[in-house]
Amino acid sequence: MTGWRLALRIARREVLRARARSLLALVMITLPVLGVVTADVLYRTQDVNTAEGLDRSLGVHGAALVRTQKPAFPIEQQGPDPEHGAGYLVGDKQLPHPTTPADIEAVLGHRELLPLADGQTVVDTARGKTPAQASELDLANPLAAGLFRLESGRWPRTTGEVVVNEYLAGRGPALGDALVVTHSDGSTARLRVVGIAESATYRSTPVVAGLPGSLGLDAAGEQTWLVGGGPVDWSQVQALNARGATVLSRAVVEHPPALPRIGPAPDHSQTLTIAGLVVAMVLIEVVLLAGPSFAVGARRQQRALALLAAAGGTPRQTRRVVLANGVVLGAVAAVVGVVGGIGLARLLQPLLQRRSDVWFGPFQVAPLDLLGVAAFGVVSALLAAVVPAWVASRQDVVAVLAGRRGEARPSRRSPLIGLVLLGVGVALALAGAHGHGSQSIALAAVVCVLGMVLLVPIVVATLARLGRHLPLPLRFAVRDAARHRTRTVPAVAAVAATVASVVALGISTSSDQRESRELYQPVLAMGDATVSPYTAYQGAPPTDWASVTARVTRAGVRAVPLQGQAVDPDASDYVSVRAQGGPGGSGGSGNELAPYSYGGALDSDILVSAGEMPGIFDGVPGLDRTAARAVLAEGGAVVFAQSSGPDRVVLKRRHTDDQGHDVTAQRASVPALVVDTGSGTVPVRAVLSPAAAHAVGLRVGQVGLYLPHPRLSADQQRDLDESLQGAGALLYVERGYQPDTATRLIRIILFALGAVLMLGGTLTATFLALADARPDLATLAAVGAAPRTRRGIAAAYALAVGLVGAVLGAAVGFVPGIAISYPITRTPCNVGVCRGQWVGPFIDVPWLMILGLVVGLPLVVAAVVGLVARSRLPVTARLM
Repeated sequence: MTGWRLALRIARREVLRARARSLLALVMITLPVLGVVTADVLYRTQDVNTAEGLDRSLGVHGAALVRTQKPAFPIEQQGPDPEHGAGYLVGDKQLPHPTTPADIEAVLGHRELLPLADGQTVVDTARGKTPAQASELDLANPLAAGLFRLESGRWPRTTGEVVVNEYLAGRGPALGDALVVTHSDGSTARLRVVGIAESATYRSTPVVAGLPGSLGLDAAGEQTWLVGGGPVDWSQVQALNARGATVLSRAVVEHPPALPRIGPAPDHSQTLTIAGLVVAMVLIEVVLLAGPSFAVGARRQQRALALLAAAGGTPRQTRRVVLANGVVLGAVAAVVGVVGGIGLARLLQPLLQRRSDVWFGPFQVAPLDLLGVAAFGVVSALLAAVVPAWVASRQDVVAVLAGRRGEARPSRRSPLIGLVLLGVGVALALAGAHGHGSQSIALAAVVCVLGMVLLVPIVVATLARLGRHLPLPLRFAVRDAARHRTRTVPAVAAVAATVASVVALGISTSSDQRESRELYQPVLAMGDATVSPYTAYQGAPPTDWASVTARVTRAGVRAVPLQGQAVDPDASDYVSVRAQGGPGGSGGSGNELAPYSYGGALDSDILVSAGEMPGIFDGVPGLDRTAARAVLAEGGAVVFAQSSGPDRVVLKRRHTDDQGHDVTAQRASVPALVVDTGSGTVPVRAVLSPAAAHAVGLRVGQVGLYLPHPRLSADQQRDLDESLQGAGALLYVERGYQPDTATRLIRIILFALGAVLMLGGTLTATFLALADARPDLATLAAVGAAPRTRRGIAAAYALAVGLVGAVLGAAVGFVPGIAISYPITRTPCNVGVCRGQWVGPFIDVPWLMILGLVVGLPLVVAAVVGLVARSRLPVTARLM
């Protein structure tokens, strides 16, 4: 510490003297620390573990939550939380009866037990129906305190009263209104809303609560009690397990017992490897971004360091002075980043809470996490100062004291090592692409970036030698960049590493999206829509198609009714289609036609039409409507299969008997037109003539509506769908492949992040270079250079750093980007001619994003620098 005390004192004074340069380095180191701390605090705040969520599950005063199933079996809990922890094991021997309150009291003694039921129900809203989270319990009981928070009104006193949360109240049933609830058996009840109460768990989800029996929750398979009184220990939990109940005990969660591990320990090696590689990439990026500032700082200190060496200082002491700058700035960045990250997380918490469906936990700060992030900031600053410190310790003391400056030629070994690393990275990427795991590809990305960093000096030097034919601003910029490589190389490498990461992630996400787009099979013609029966519960009443049609018509959409096999949720009838003759004709499975129609638009797979094929098949390729009309006129069937078939088929109507066996009720041989759909999807699997349907005893009725080209907007579709659900129907609109919002958001974030890091690295290097080149620029002005020359040089330097880094980064980013696209976009094919084979990979390069990063951003940065750079500088005398 005696040797470091002087170095730290010099570093502190240098940081205060060069405030602008120190601030640049401080920002580059602080931003990652700030971002990671903010993300860590927000993640831990929103992540509610079992201990933090006890009041949400047990209330404020509850000691335990006891839940039993029917039928009951002995249970062995593997941890304190049986639902969200290690789970539980179920025995083989069925118990005589489920756990009863008497069983609970036999184990725990006399305690207050509050019956509780949770589930889902369907409620009416102003636009239709919507599912809602439902709870049945006596909310006025003190044992229920903490499960709900009463905002206005009062708690229910009878089974005809309920409370709802603010989210549900905003959709129609407000305080004092009647709420129509559809029970699990299909019956409905009108309940009066007597209070607005917020759930302790759900926030932006419809929630309704009332007394037991008010919401018709099906408690036949499960019973739950909140248990009051004193603590419930682990031995009591095990005793209740033996009686067929799981137990969530407050005392056991807060003081968990020592339990033996069951089964092998979880393997976290892959997660740790990926996390380590991500940390390494971030560390490399921070070091490269902060490196130019330390390089310029070491150059500004070179005279003082030369005097130190002339007075007898050792190279070790010289390095220590430069490294001390990294220690001071790293410590400041760590403190500012940690404190600022905590404050920013506190500010962002309400904004994120408004976008979450559940309530966050208490604001949580993990000291060990923050200590690790702070250490990351100090280490990154120290590593950023290593190369400038090494260069400063090897400078020519006489040349520096005489006012001369310059750097040695670039090492011949570094490019060779860089090429070797690039070769190793490509080999690792190829291995990962051919099935050796994502770890190999992630390691390949890091190795390729390191190899690229070692190649940057030779690239910069080569560019300077080739710049003799360039205009003065560009020629000056590239030669100055080559002359001061300790400042230029980290900046170019930082831009390259950023672009490489963005290009790799961009290629992988675009390829994944292309796979989804290529494999998407439309069910209907583009723009068409269907309305099918919607049953949210068993035993629901039949769909009122007159009401459904009226609602569709009121929305200004033409509706065409569809007839088919009437859907009965309680029936087990189905129709099979087999080729005429051969083993399949007599009941064998070899000739059964297997139409490819999963994901259909209707609940019924069989339509019935007396003449023309319904318009719902307009999007099916290869359908000959004239031939189909002729077959239906003959009393036949039009069948959609994965291959061509015969001109006659055997229809069999079957059902499942009480023993679960298939029984053929009726069969008929009819003429047929088999349409080969290949790997495409179709709305239904067959269209029968009325005669064919009658021949197998098919019950015919309306099964849906066909809406040709409704041209509904997303908002109109959502409103109409909610309205139709209120009438027992469901809307489907064919819009083709629609990329999800998350994919678009990821691409936007990638481009924005890449742009910010490129701007930061390029602007930092440019303004540091301009500050370092003030004597040269002042000399140019003294010999007659126009004021705009300095602006041109500033813009040229920004263009050189940004463009060279972007081109190198894009080239390197293609390696891991294309490699990772292979394993994530190769998919087994289960349909059509490719059945049993692999399809893919699907490679898609986001050229527009790459062009914006490689060409657009460097030009924008150069223009901005050229506009804001100073035109005139005072003349500076130089020693020769």
